[in-house]
Amino acid sequence: MSKLPAQHYRRRPPTRRRMRKHAFQMVVSVLAMFLLCIFFLAWTFPRDLLPSAGSVTAIPEPPPSPAAASPAAEPEPQPVVQTVRFSATGDNLIHSPIYKQAKRRATGTEGYSFDYCYEHIAPFYAQQDVNWINQETLCTDELEPSTYPCFSTPGDCARALYRAGVRVFSLSNNHTYDKGASGIAATLRFWDSMPEDVVTTGLWKGESDYGRIPMQTVNGVTIAYLSYTEHTNGIPQSKAMTANIIYTSQTDVIEQQVRSAHQLADFVVVGVHWGVENSHTVVDAQRALAQSLADWGADLIVGTHPHVLQNAQWLTAADGRKVFTAYSLGNFISTQAKPDQLVGALLTVKLEKTTEPDGSVHCTVLDPRLWPTVTHYDAGKSNVRTYLLQDYTAALAQAHGVRNDYPDFSLEWIRTVTQKNIDPEFLQLT
Repeated sequence: MSKLPAQHYRRRPPTRRRMRKHAFQMVVSVLAMFLLCIFFLAWTFPRDLLPSAGSVTAIPEPPPSPAAASPAAEPEPQPVVQTVRFSATGDNLIHSPIYKQAKRRATGTEGYSFDYCYEHIAPFYAQQDVNWINQETLCTDELEPSTYPCFSTPGDCARALYRAGVRVFSLSNNHTYDKGASGIAATLRFWDSMPEDVVTTGLWKGESDYGRIPMQTVNGVTIAYLSYTEHTNGIPQSKAMTANIIYTSQTDVIEQQVRSAHQLADFVVVGVHWGVENSHTVVDAQRALAQSLADWGADLIVGTHPHVLQNAQWLTAADGRKVFTAYSLGNFISTQAKPDQLVGALLTVKLEKTTEPDGSVHCTVLDPRLWPTVTHYDAGKSNVRTYLLQDYTAALAQAHGVRNDYPDFSLEWIRTVTQKNIDPEFLQLT
């Protein structure tokens, strides 16, 4: 049997061996590529970013949590400032033409309607926090109304003033004793019937009552109210009277009351019915009493009674306080016949109380202004009402009933009277 050639007997390498050889070659190639990349990066990497020998890379600390943050600094304590816008009004002097027209205007359950008299002033009162007035005539619901020389006024007049915005009524004046003991009793009952936020001053129920200081608190500011009169038209106090006024001659009583009020309240407002009727001149007695009141503790002095305007001024009290004094606000409403008696003024001030962080308190009267008013009536003293001068017109002045006897009465004449008798620093014409 013939044999096959030798080459036909040579064995081929097995498949597994070939695979291992191929894998080894691939590993060597990848490793070579990896080393080349490492070499390239090392050659091109910035030297200043490499850590120096022996240095240790610090691990940044996490930001502090809100709870760990330092607390905010406490704000500095600030003063607390409380302010009262205060107004004072002169003589509410109700003659018969006024209450008779109020009778004619009444509707519904009211016996008299006086709102017409005050409707042009009510918006001004609405801008204030406190409105004070000298109620020149006795208000009652019991006595028949009467006019000069001994007045009695329907209680509806005071109710109209209340609706207009007045809350503080000064009752001490030369007409307080006009109706004797019955008038005092009737007016006390009337004022007791008024709403609780009404404050009256000027009548005391005997000497044992002198320690009572009428006060109110508005906007956190406490105000004390005292009122005195020079005289009562020669009518003496009788034993039958259940209340009495205090005369300006009773300086020992006044001093005690004012000093007491100064201790109790932030501000002391004193109304004084003084001076010479129908005179624009401030007399020495007014100035002397005003200075004493300031020294004893008054902060604001409101003068009434002369029926015409008188000037105003700042006084310096013994303790250095600045005290404002308006010597006469003139008539607010009346049917008196002389032109000067028909021009009055409303006083406004700001009562500012400042409490410092240490608890100390400073009280200051600021920005006194006198706003002229005009009592207007038509022919025959009809349609009586009061205007602010800034709202009064030349046409109204030309139609005023007073021109029958005083034809020079005009808008310009009114302005001249106010400018002549009130210092420009206090006069507010517009």
